[in-house]
Amino acid sequence: MSYIHSIYLALVAYATFAAGIALDINSEDSIKSVCNTYARGLMDYYNGDTYGGTPGMFVSPYYWWQAGGAWGSMIDFWAYTGNDTYNDIVKYALLFQVGSGNDYMPANQTVTEGNDDQAFWGIAAMAAAERNFSNPSPDQPQWLYLAQAVHNTMLARWDNSTCGGGLRWQIFSFNNGYNYKNSISNAGLFQLAGRLARYTRNDTYVDNARKVIDWMDQIGLVSQNNGAVYDGTNIEDNCTQINAVQWTYNVGMMMAGCAYLYNYTEDPFWLRYIQVFLSDSLLFFPNNIMTEVACQTHNTCNTDQKSFRAYFSRFLGLTYQLVPEVRDTIYPWLQTSATGAAGQCDGGIDGVTCGMNWDSTEWDGSYGLGQQMSALEVTQNLLIDRLPPPLTADTGASSTGDYSAGTTKHDSNGVAIHPSTTADRAGAGVVTAVVLLAVLGGCWWIVI
Repeated sequence: MSYIHSIYLALVAYATFAAGIALDINSEDSIKSVCNTYARGLMDYYNGDTYGGTPGMFVSPYYWWQAGGAWGSMIDFWAYTGNDTYNDIVKYALLFQVGSGNDYMPANQTVTEGNDDQAFWGIAAMAAAERNFSNPSPDQPQWLYLAQAVHNTMLARWDNSTCGGGLRWQIFSFNNGYNYKNSISNAGLFQLAGRLARYTRNDTYVDNARKVIDWMDQIGLVSQNNGAVYDGTNIEDNCTQINAVQWTYNVGMMMAGCAYLYNYTEDPFWLRYIQVFLSDSLLFFPNNIMTEVACQTHNTCNTDQKSFRAYFSRFLGLTYQLVPEVRDTIYPWLQTSATGAAGQCDGGIDGVTCGMNWDSTEWDGSYGLGQQMSALEVTQNLLIDRLPPPLTADTGASSTGDYSAGTTKHDSNGVAIHPSTTADRAGAGVVTAVVLLAVLGGCWWIVI
């Protein structure tokens, strides 16, 4: 952590400004200006491009997964506002962390990395492909390739040995949570499959997504009846007992995955899920303002949970862009929540540091990467319907990939035994029959 940043964090808790952020939700210029302020605040927590920092990583206490989430936010920031100030930093960070297997399992993270952690980096790479973010050089893995690699390595960990399927939370057996099958890990795989299906027009990804959601429904983690998405379940009791805590990012991850699939297939099966997920999302809008109700009302949100509304906002925006018939439900939620966030972003020594409680115009004294990211995402998604939908291989996206990406085996430390090469890259949607059989047959298990 830089000396200047240390001083900032030491002082931020003792100063507050009442001026706040002046946001006009009906003005594109105002929205972009406010997003610029939030993005600068978000990047204040990054020291990966300074001496002693690690590219791609934010300052402590922010974990690797949240960095992947933040880079996804910054890709959207560029796409929605046109501000490319941070693009070189974002690109370098995303490529520095790919790992030796080009699958977002870097050696400095794999002993603690979970399936959900890897998914957030894969989703950032997918967003880069869909928005035509600056492509890596030809000797580096491409955005689509990276997203496919994450999808394939996660799919290879699908665990039929317990509870009839599903992904475990953790990748390695020595980590706490290995016996827990949580929604966000499975939802991450589900959304990646949906996005890859739409981008490549390869229906095998649709089949993979359907397998995930059918299993989650069968176990009781999701329900097509009430739209709830619960936190997870343990394998010790054969996944018969559900942890019924609900988080914004779980329902958002599933909803956006369904939106990609419905936009691509026009199958009403996916629209039905979108509608029930939206119905359940009312839980998170007391007074029409987005709230992390499981922890925020009791002031118990931890560092991770303070960022969940960022992803929920992002996925709500993608949902209404891909499925315009639900816009009239979602857009007012974003408007009232962005207005609330602006009222709470009047803290710190700079007078524009964001807190948690968007239903109050008096800064609550909290600050952090999650708070800044959430304010940025809920505000920049007011601009999403001014953009074309996420691009595909047929509508102008230029990123290339390989259907077999990520199928290289790894040792117990997550190190690739036979690293893939750039010569293996091919156009999106190329199917390798041998690899398909290997993935579906479970031949490339990474779980130890």
